[in-house]
Amino acid sequence: MNTTKHLTQSAIELLKSLIKTPSFSGEEDKTARLINDWLKNQGVPCWQLGNNVIARNREFNPEKPTLLLNSHHDTVKPNKAYTRDPFEPHIEDGKLFGLGSNDAGGCLVSLLATFVHWHPREHLSHNVILVASAEEENSGPNGLRSVLSELPKIDVAIVGEPTLLDLAIAEKGLIVFDGTVKGTPSHAAHPNPDNAIYNTIPVLEWFRDYRFPKVSETLGEVKLTVSQIHGGKQHNAVPAQVEFVLDVRVTDCYSNAEIAQILQEEAPCELQPRSLRLNSSSIDPDHDLVSIGVTLGGKTYGSPTLSDQACLDCPSLKLGPGDTLRSHSADEFIYLEEIEKGVRFYTDLLRGFLKPGAGGKT
Repeated sequence: MNTTKHLTQSAIELLKSLIKTPSFSGEEDKTARLINDWLKNQGVPCWQLGNNVIARNREFNPEKPTLLLNSHHDTVKPNKAYTRDPFEPHIEDGKLFGLGSNDAGGCLVSLLATFVHWHPREHLSHNVILVASAEEENSGPNGLRSVLSELPKIDVAIVGEPTLLDLAIAEKGLIVFDGTVKGTPSHAAHPNPDNAIYNTIPVLEWFRDYRFPKVSETLGEVKLTVSQIHGGKQHNAVPAQVEFVLDVRVTDCYSNAEIAQILQEEAPCELQPRSLRLNSSSIDPDHDLVSIGVTLGGKTYGSPTLSDQACLDCPSLKLGPGDTLRSHSADEFIYLEEIEKGVRFYTDLLRGFLKPGAGGKT
């Protein structure tokens, strides 16, 4: 049987291979094959739906509740500030450099090693399903969401993202709105009291100052940010309208549908949501996974960043090695020690949660 130390070293070698292999969202077929082959070499049967790699524990019992272990193997494209080759894994001062090393390769391979450790165990309180998912970075249609209907009912999930091994017990959702402020088009030389660009000023101030009344204990306030704006095509013509983009980070106090209804009724302009599917997610602070994680030294917090938790309608915990502040950064890296700690933390967390009679608060 593989030891945890052996699995950790094997997982690090897998991460090096993943770094060498470009896997931009929608183009993850080669990294999916690497993960598939690695699992099979560890004696774990697995299968693919698109570029999502799936496995389940050997003693799968449909009468038991199911725990999902999930992280993603797609990456963003490297930004222009890189000083190293983003596809060349390089270890220096205990750091493994490379695109996707921190987000979310370290989490992914730590979960893979943990899953292999628990795969053959018997008499667990829960079934365990692993999904190494695609298209997380672009919230694409062929990622985790696309496989959920093909899986048994998921009762609780751990989503691997870099959290410094603290416990993100809630995560903000996201709605992107396209907004329009209208006016009267005219020649710039003529008087125009209905200039769409000037009309935009009080609208922007409204969004800057607006506050939703409910404040989450974990996630704080709903955050509204106007992030893009466009109006006019030439210097001597006043446009008929100004278009802008509104980014709304939603807390667990509201559903996305509620947020959309409130803003469309109250905002002093036209608003159209692009999608309402990326809802906020959370897990009860008293859930067994959280309680066990706290005893292992993890701190609870609310996360402002989006992940594949948004695909899930079950309680979910975001947790993993690495630091979210390194995600999408130039010369991205993860400490090898963080991966080692990640495997130990995940393994110990599941040891407490999966033992017979445990996992009661799900």
